[in-house]
Amino acid sequence: MIRIPKGAGWPVLTPRETSAFEHVADVYPMPSAGVELTRDSERLYHGYESVDVVPSELYEKYDVKRGLRNADGSGVLVGLTTISNVHGYNRTDHGIEPDDGDLIYRGYSVGDLVEAAQREDRFGYEEVAYLLLTGSLPTRAELDDFRARIDSRKQLPEGYLHIFPRATYSHNIMNVLQRATLLLYAFDPNPDDTSPEHEIDVALSLLGRWPRTAAVAHAAHVAEQNDERLMVPPIREGYSMAETVLDVLRSDEGFSHEEAMLLDVMLILHAEHGGGNNSTFTTRVLSSSGTDAYSAYAAAIGSLKGPKHGGANYKAGDMIEDVADHVCDWSNDDEVADYLAKILRKETFDGAGLLYGLGHAVYTKTDPRAEIIRGYARRLAEEKGQVEKLDLIASIERLGPEVMRDVRGINKPISTNIDMYTGFVYSMLGIPQDLFTPIFAMARLAGWAAHRMEELYGAGRIIRPAYNSVMPNSGEYVPLAERG
Repeated sequence: MIRIPKGAGWPVLTPRETSAFEHVADVYPMPSAGVELTRDSERLYHGYESVDVVPSELYEKYDVKRGLRNADGSGVLVGLTTISNVHGYNRTDHGIEPDDGDLIYRGYSVGDLVEAAQREDRFGYEEVAYLLLTGSLPTRAELDDFRARIDSRKQLPEGYLHIFPRATYSHNIMNVLQRATLLLYAFDPNPDDTSPEHEIDVALSLLGRWPRTAAVAHAAHVAEQNDERLMVPPIREGYSMAETVLDVLRSDEGFSHEEAMLLDVMLILHAEHGGGNNSTFTTRVLSSSGTDAYSAYAAAIGSLKGPKHGGANYKAGDMIEDVADHVCDWSNDDEVADYLAKILRKETFDGAGLLYGLGHAVYTKTDPRAEIIRGYARRLAEEKGQVEKLDLIASIERLGPEVMRDVRGINKPISTNIDMYTGFVYSMLGIPQDLFTPIFAMARLAGWAAHRMEELYGAGRIIRPAYNSVMPNSGEYVPLAERG
């Protein structure tokens, strides 16, 4: 067990000392809050109901792929990549044929990469990040150099901490991470440089800085809520990404090697997932314009924050807790299935009618990430006394697809996705829920950087799809005085 004395090496800052802007953390309502809506403001606030909804039949008429999805749910082909392959089905003359999922990083199965690191009892995320960025597995010397370069960039720029905590204060850490990333632009002497050397340096600096940045943001929020002083996590050289994350969050209580190794597995599994997922595609869209790395990664964070993407990765954990609270006998299949049916019928939980952690846009039979993490989660659950909760998750996995078939008439294969385990694993590791998605971003940065560089140096053209206009003709312009 790695333990650091409470407060050892942690600079302690009062709220006044953490900002050049004394009142920047004061939160006021929107200027329009409390202003009564009138007949003259009705169209401004509610006009979208008539002008922003395009009739569905027009999408069919013009053969528009809504959400860049084909009719069978698969993604529209918009690019080529050598970085990864997300395999979930086979395309045949008869349509999509479900298949066991696989996730390939630069030609290597993610399962093999995880297994190799675990077998050798070493942290593997940095090796995977190097692989994604360069296309090759590193030698020992190259990996040591890579880690040293990340270490050398963990220090935040001089003066940064006097602006960051309160200038970026928010209850949402993803929002803070966005602004913190854009703030680093101001400390870069040549931030708009898109040369390969500078791109690698920016990626390495963010890999080194984001864990501490997110931890400071979380600590700032807690300190603000409790009117406490902010304690800034120290820098530990030689720590892996997984160790760094646990250290900045749990320095006062320590963490075990086994816990860090499990988090390392989670980081590897979240490091990359193809060019079509929303945040990576966002990275590629911005990068195709030639904009700077900080802007591209901040935009990717904004995408990942969305509840239809990574922002809902805590929902599966919340759903599991809700099932646990309302089902008396977790081992009773009928009782569990009945409650899952209520969730699907929007009678309970969040009212969305979704079973979180089940189903995926690409994977049909199995999500390889869920298949991998399941076994590692059980080992930690046994250590933490959480086996019964894990067995409940297994029941939800097994019964959920059957309930979806009964309630919704869905007959296609429904795989468990990694979100089913993310919240459970992170909770066992003592990670606060508001950091679940930021940790996702930290892991995915390696993939974002690889796709950004492939777009910058390999694609060459700005991404510029077409939109067909279906707006009605408004007629002749009416002078303002004649509009009533």
